[in-house]
Amino acid sequence: SGRHDVKFGYEFRRTTIHVVQDNTFRGKLGFSDLSSFLEGAPSSGKEAQGNSRRHSLENNHGFYIQDSFRVTPRLTANFGMRWDYFGVVKEKNNLFYRFDPTGAGNVVPAGQLYDKDYNNFAPRVGLAYDVTGKGRTVIRAGWGLFYDAFAQDIFIGHAPYNCAFCPGAAFTGSGPAPIGSAGLSGNAFGAGSVYSGVSPLGDFFGTDQHIRTPYTQNFNLNLQQQLGKAVFEVGYVGARGSKLFRFRDINQPSQAQITAWDTSPTGACAGGLTPPNCPISGFDGPDGVNFNVPRPFGNFFYVNQEESTATSTYHALQTSLRTNGWHGLTSAVNFVWSHSIDNASDSEDFIPNAAQPNNSLAPLLEKGNSNFDIRRRFTWNFGYEFPKMAGSMAKLKNGWGVDGVLNLQDGQPYQLNYNFEGDYSGSGEGFDRPDVVGPIRYGKGPFGVDLSSFQVPCTFGNLTASSGSGDSNCQAGTRHFGNMGRNSLRGPAFKEFNFSIFKNTAITEHVTLQIRAEFFNLLNHPNFANPNLPNFITDPASNGLDANGRGVGNLALTATGDVGIGNPFLGGGGPRGVQFAAKITF
Repeated sequence: SGRHDVKFGYEFRRTTIHVVQDNTFRGKLGFSDLSSFLEGAPSSGKEAQGNSRRHSLENNHGFYIQDSFRVTPRLTANFGMRWDYFGVVKEKNNLFYRFDPTGAGNVVPAGQLYDKDYNNFAPRVGLAYDVTGKGRTVIRAGWGLFYDAFAQDIFIGHAPYNCAFCPGAAFTGSGPAPIGSAGLSGNAFGAGSVYSGVSPLGDFFGTDQHIRTPYTQNFNLNLQQQLGKAVFEVGYVGARGSKLFRFRDINQPSQAQITAWDTSPTGACAGGLTPPNCPISGFDGPDGVNFNVPRPFGNFFYVNQEESTATSTYHALQTSLRTNGWHGLTSAVNFVWSHSIDNASDSEDFIPNAAQPNNSLAPLLEKGNSNFDIRRRFTWNFGYEFPKMAGSMAKLKNGWGVDGVLNLQDGQPYQLNYNFEGDYSGSGEGFDRPDVVGPIRYGKGPFGVDLSSFQVPCTFGNLTASSGSGDSNCQAGTRHFGNMGRNSLRGPAFKEFNFSIFKNTAITEHVTLQIRAEFFNLLNHPNFANPNLPNFITDPASNGLDANGRGVGNLALTATGDVGIGNPFLGGGGPRGVQFAAKITF
């Protein structure tokens, strides 16, 4: 209409998920050593039991209107508004439950799992300005707010790091479809049932009733300049995420409660014992009772709760230089200098502390580099076809060309987490971060970082200890949360150059043969994956602990980027590979 180009629309989306969540339903066993394994005598184990079939559904509605307004021949403005209603996720058989901290059983059926959110208004605006009017210099700017639909996984498919089976609000130990857990019977294999004593789930993964829709604000300002046959672009790109998903263990004891129990005559120091030599309760507690630090809700151990309380920021300088078909050359050079910061990088703990804080009662301390933060990245991809030559043997001399890709980028961040060697903080979560007690020293080649600079977050030397490296060795009153910042270490950089040479030969007017020789990682540069791979955790006790609780030796980097589980953390990265190919196009 005149200088306006108006678009508007409506979207309806119905999503249903039918899932069977049988994690640990075949049982999980642990053995103290190789001989115990060979004898078939497990030292620990559990098996989940019950009907885990669930059927969730959600109905979403969206309206939008967008106006592209040509203000002048050189200036175009875009204005728009979108409103979304993301329906409250339901379970077909009403098997969602809510955690009630005031109730006798703490878990109650939820007719509506969380409050409806009607406030998802998302404006956006953009400008494009032709500076000279010749289409050679253009300035663009924009800002927009964008909401994110709930992933139904957070209600039926969680796999948190702290508990064996608590995939979401649809699974509990009570109600019409309860889930139970059997413990180890003590029998060796062949001597009777391995599991016995089924009891209701002792963990629960709930949802904050007041959870809100996550959203992000995206904004950018960039200049695009034509330079002959090339185009240069430089711009600032930013984003801010709000009300992002994370979860916390709201049943975790506080630091004060842990210290009080470890030093109390009615707690660890019962029987006239005097700190610091009191039997610490943890993974290898000498009193035979693990985790007896009182927790706020005694009916459960872990009570994880999904919340929309995390935030993020991203700032980047992005540049590019592109040319297409200039004397046979096509090329694109890109460089990004950026920083992504958040206090939760995912709604799931695929690696520790991606979603759950180290200390669930102090989530603001998790602010740090995002899991996917890459400060600098340079890429260059090119293709060049050699000029045609006249004369004899034209089919042999013509049709040659080369192309390639160069990738250079900084490594991704990570932190260290103990892999259930001990409950050094007293929180019971099992994957504490250490204290940093020395300078950070990175190794060369396949070695990550000097582990002697990191120490368990307690003081070793308890005379009642049952081992030299477990949590029972912690002196009473010294357990605390480690001071290592989330994602404060940096993984190895990535450098790779792929190159190929090819020849196109016309067989007939409509048939062309291409032969290629391709070289991947031409320079055979060793690229190691983020240390979180392949085990999804980087353990400072991977080489053991010394008498003071410090790590031993250097962290070994064991996976390359091409084979590490969870790829692509860094992309390719294998050793040099060469392949030859032929292709007929007709």
